[in-house]
Amino acid sequence: MSRQIIINSCIREKRAAIKENNNLIDIMFERDTYDQIVYNIYKGRVKDVLPGMQAGFVDIGLEKNAFLHISDVYPLLSNKQEKKWRKNELSIKEVIQPGQKIMVQVVKEPIGTKGPKVTCKVTLPGRYLVLMPFENRTGISRRINNNKERNRLKDIAEELIKDKYGVIVRTNTEGKPKKIIENDFNFLLHLWNNIWKDYKKADTPSLIYKDAELIKQIVRDYLSPEVNKIVIDDEEEYEKLNQLAEKSVPGSEHKIQLYKRTTPIFDTYQVENEIEKLWKRKVWLESGGYVIIDNTEALVSIDVNTGKFTGKKNLQDTVFKTNVEAAVEIARQLRLRDIGGIIIIDFIDMSIEQNKKEVLRVLEEELAKDRTKTAMLGLTQLGLVEITRKKVREELGELFQKDCPYCKGTGLVRSETTMAMDIIRELKSISNEENVAAILIELHPDVASVLIGAGGDKLAELEEELDMDIYIRGNNEYHIENYEIISKGTKKDLKRMALPVNEGEKYEVYIEDTHLHNEDDGIARIKGYIIIVKNGGHLKEETVEVEIREVHRTFAKAKLV
Repeated sequence: MSRQIIINSCIREKRAAIKENNNLIDIMFERDTYDQIVYNIYKGRVKDVLPGMQAGFVDIGLEKNAFLHISDVYPLLSNKQEKKWRKNELSIKEVIQPGQKIMVQVVKEPIGTKGPKVTCKVTLPGRYLVLMPFENRTGISRRINNNKERNRLKDIAEELIKDKYGVIVRTNTEGKPKKIIENDFNFLLHLWNNIWKDYKKADTPSLIYKDAELIKQIVRDYLSPEVNKIVIDDEEEYEKLNQLAEKSVPGSEHKIQLYKRTTPIFDTYQVENEIEKLWKRKVWLESGGYVIIDNTEALVSIDVNTGKFTGKKNLQDTVFKTNVEAAVEIARQLRLRDIGGIIIIDFIDMSIEQNKKEVLRVLEEELAKDRTKTAMLGLTQLGLVEITRKKVREELGELFQKDCPYCKGTGLVRSETTMAMDIIRELKSISNEENVAAILIELHPDVASVLIGAGGDKLAELEEELDMDIYIRGNNEYHIENYEIISKGTKKDLKRMALPVNEGEKYEVYIEDTHLHNEDDGIARIKGYIIIVKNGGHLKEETVEVEIREVHRTFAKAKLV
């Protein structure tokens, strides 16, 4: 297995890509406009206690108060309260009161209109251990399968904590000698002691501890024997990375390389095009099949399709292979897009029971590679696969995109015909309520075409119906859903304003395109007014001098000078 870490360090943003066998499996971002607060520790003040919700709200100095559920107040419980809590008889108001000062750690970023979620169960991740200062237990990573090794690590951990703390032994601790694990524990213990001292003397509310920035996270969480190479394109960050690696993973410095080429690093390692795909709804599979990923308020739905893949044997074989490939890709997309919450997958129907089991096995195996807690709940009665994935922050798409200001998140805009009908209704209203002889409208050319009709017949019909002259000016800079009534007035005044050219006059114009119905002619515009340039089609994207020969309501004809 080949694993690479590619780091792009820009002025206001850092990005790190994790590639395995040349496939992108994880992506991390750090921006100066986005402050990640997950795992930060705060000294907060309880603002409200809501017994009906078994929760409280804590002021930690952010715009929105943090949500604290009774399940997260365990470190604050007395022995008596703990007994009641285990029997589900404890009320939140017995544990916290308004005005109380408490230490909390953020476990979920603010999402949408909700504030952050916090816990009193503080955890401090190290390279090999996770320290739990307020607990007294030992956990071993489920990815360590060897029972003998699990027992060895448990013995080491329990000897270190001496019934005073709790620890979780991380996956990359497997095979490590006791001394290295002990050093990591001592580092975390020293860190915790400093946090506790800072907490006691800090104002309320205030930030006590901020989680590691991107470069430190990479060394702590990703630098392992499986990594063959780390490439970074910033000399200062390269030096910092080397120093951190030398302290944390001695001997790994030779894997770190400084990228010096002029081509952007993410282009060279084909990461940029992979990131671009993360914004798309449709994800193509190598076979020619594809999956569709749709986000809603309640859940994320994923649909699998065979697409262009026809297979070589029979329909069931084609469906099975598409579903297996989709299972691998879906698990990867969940990680890359950081999709959380309820996820429903609609695989292509399979009639062979063994094929169903194999697809679910592959999906479960791929989901197990995820660092974020993910659970597969099996098939629903409708044959859909249900998954839950812990959501700790906004999904990648929500962080780097926003709802379209035109479609408001629907993904659709109104058609040219619909917009034309809207304009006609407004014109009719103006005709009924105002004494207007002529009107000038500016709008998108595609909507203008619908209003004018072939040869201007629709516009003539509309003018007769409304008893007014209607001047239409197309403008490519307008969004298809936008239009503007530029002016209303007399026929004489509007004609002078709407028709910016006169017969016999010469003008310099830019040939934008060829005429839709006659490619020999070119199309130019003066203040949005269309000029048809006879025999100007071959001069597309050139500026030429023309003489106006005919002037009409919606266009003029000209010849090349």
